Amino acid sequence: MTATTRIVDVHALPTMLTALRLPSFHRHWPMLAERADKEGWPAARFLATVAELELAERETRRIRRHLIESQLPAGKTLATFDFKALPSVPRARVEALAAGDWIETGANLIAIGNSGTGKTHLLCAIGHALVETGRRVLYTRTTDLVQKLQAARRDLALETALAKLDRFELIILDDISYARKDQAETSVLFELIARRYETRSLAIAANQPFSAWDTVFPDQAVTVAAIDRLVHHATIIEMNADSYRRRAAADRTTAEINSRATTTDNLADKQKSSRRQQPRRGGRHHLNQPSQQPGPANLAVATAH
Repeated sequence: MTATTRIVDVHALPTMLTALRLPSFHRHWPMLAERADKEGWPAARFLATVAELELAERETRRIRRHLIESQLPAGKTLATFDFKALPSVPRARVEALAAGDWIETGANLIAIGNSGTGKTHLLCAIGHALVETGRRVLYTRTTDLVQKLQAARRDLALETALAKLDRFELIILDDISYARKDQAETSVLFELIARRYETRSLAIAANQPFSAWDTVFPDQAVTVAAIDRLVHHATIIEMNADSYRRRAAADRTTAEINSRATTTDNLADKQKSSRRQQPRRGGRHHLNQPSQQPGPANLAVATAH
């Protein structure tokens, strides 16, 4: 009997699916097989349905894994970005960046603006969108990554460390302006920039203009070379607005003041209402209200109560 005609033990199917690493197929096939039998599905339709489920759930797991790997801050997405506060940043332009075509050519993205203007949020929101489309992204503070690369250089493993970063199609370097001029430290930052030039993308948040970047790199020649590589094929977004954090703090303060004022007004109104409802003392009657003497009818009501 050949392999194509012999009877297969259906009870062994879960074991075979586990060996084949098809967890979604394993989970869904009993229900789908029952439905296929009832509705008379052809075998090809049944196989296509479970294969489609396997692929869809595999993609979901992959995106979840890449999102964890990216270290992107939770909540900093396009849905939570305040475009109204930054009219200089058109939504259509950001959505085009989130589509990720620029990643294909190893282009860069640079957001420059004062502290608290939403640079990190914007870059991370684009990063989240890229992960959802299947891209591999890494978010890191510049100083943290530089320290790791510096340690790798001391261990004679800088090339290995840089090679591991190549798997990320986009690296988001936050707060590059906080990296300070140090020959050993920022030279590894330049090596990262030079290595990824025109091959892998960088997204950089900076709170200083390019003219002030001589505080980051060890000398003017390196500064010029780094900026030249970054801005070539780059999209530069200038984010000139009031600080997000200052605006949020001001809004909270205003809300608290209004809340306290409302509470005080409500308390005063209650006190006034309470005083109006209190009975007058001294047994006086209003001049326009005749005094009621307890006649027989009134006495009857009093007795009934």
